Amino acid sequence: MPLSSYLDTAPVLAERVFVHDTAQVIGDVTIGADSSVWCNTVLRGDVNRIVIGAGTNVQDLAMGHVSHKTAKKPEGSPLIIGDHVTVGHSVILHGCRIGNECLIGMGSIVMDDVVIEDRVMLGAGSLVSPGKTLRSGHLYVGRPAIAVRALTDEEIAYLKYSAEHYIRVKDNYLGA
Repeated sequence: MPLSSYLDTAPVLAERVFVHDTAQVIGDVTIGADSSVWCNTVLRGDVNRIVIGAGTNVQDLAMGHVSHKTAKKPEGSPLIIGDHVTVGHSVILHGCRIGNECLIGMGSIVMDDVVIEDRVMLGAGSLVSPGKTLRSGHLYVGRPAIAVRALTDEEIAYLKYSAEHYIRVKDNYLGA
């Protein structure tokens, strides 16, 4: 697997994690059980930490990075992703926090200090500017992303289904 240390810190993977051979996982990155990191994804935890929960999938060409710690901001901006999250193709996540059972649509950009609460769907190509909070149970779309409506019960159920589907795909790759 393409795991690289940065200084004294190496990635930590829980049980049954799949990292595609073309991905790069660097430094202070922790990935929870049953998660997957797909083709040509970069997770670079060099100047702060990246934590990915259980059952989460980070799809092809996604990029995750962080902002460093400073005197004004002692914690910097780590990247924290919850459980059962689907991060779509070509998403950029930078120093933000994503709750559980979210779907981040293809090509979206989520910037520093954004908080995406549990069970949020972010439409493809959206831009979430620094410091914004996306409230639980809503669909957000656009550049800048705005809430357009509450999620239906079917859509809320789909959020976890999507992550569970990727667990099955990941297991196929692992031969489990």
